[in-house]
Amino acid sequence: MKKNDDIAVLIPCYNESITIEKVVKDYKKALPNAKIYVYDNNSTDHTDDVARKAGAIVCYEYRQGKGNVIRSMFRDIDADCYLMIDGDDTYPAENASEMCELVLNGRADMVIGDRLSSTYFQENKRLFHNFGNVLVRKLINVIFKNNVKDILTGYRAFSYDFVKSFPVLSKGFEIETEMTIHAVDKNFKVIEVPVNYRDRPEGSKSKLNTYLDGFKVLKTIGTLFKEYRPELFFNLFAVLFLVIGLILGVSPVVGYFKTGLVRRFPSLIVSCFSLTISILLWITGIILGVIAKKKKQDYELYLNEIKIIKNNK
Repeated sequence: MKKNDDIAVLIPCYNESITIEKVVKDYKKALPNAKIYVYDNNSTDHTDDVARKAGAIVCYEYRQGKGNVIRSMFRDIDADCYLMIDGDDTYPAENASEMCELVLNGRADMVIGDRLSSTYFQENKRLFHNFGNVLVRKLINVIFKNNVKDILTGYRAFSYDFVKSFPVLSKGFEIETEMTIHAVDKNFKVIEVPVNYRDRPEGSKSKLNTYLDGFKVLKTIGTLFKEYRPELFFNLFAVLFLVIGLILGVSPVVGYFKTGLVRRFPSLIVSCFSLTISILLWITGIILGVIAKKKKQDYELYLNEIKIIKNNK
């Protein structure tokens, strides 16, 4: 394993003064030579002062939202391995060394701290969060043909290549979903490590809105489904309109062959529109599928450029 000074610990924070001191100290102990960065996101409870006194390098991101914070972290910091954690003391530091070692040894581009295979469902007291985690996991694994166990965890380790080539589009908590889908779609090496999860300590409040942020996560899945797998996305709707068109068109056509008259013009007109839309969606899917494949090819070349830049530093 390489020296820990090749590791950057990234902690996005918003009002975590109750827990941030313990988090910083725990990870300084687990990775003694790593640089620990706390990015304060407009906290009003002096999270930045507490983190600085605990020994962290404190930076600021004034655009609200976890996605905005991670965008700045990934752009600002250079390291061989990046360990991302939350500042709420829910992730154990004892897994940090193992996760970083997998990246530094070249076995993984993204290591996922898998809570759901461990203690998450026992520790987490918010039932809709449990349901949301399971729903998101099933959706992504079905759509993107994978078997990632924990999609929404905030405990991850990344390689330099992943960090510098990841286009951060999300502004909020949906960033973890975007990371997972991007890694799966771009064929990065992904390994999951089961980690024990503990619920927030008393007095520490979650910033996650179950319903609003849950909707944003589902919206992100739909958007990335359309962008990363457009052929399948548009073909599903093409089949839907095809079925509608055929159902509505059967009666007028059968009636015409029996009587020589068309008695249900409205159904026939809607049927024709549905069939036309179906054909257009199918063609759209083919065109966008070709474009998506070309983007993947360009992305592979871009990864080669990143390696050259890294080697020249």
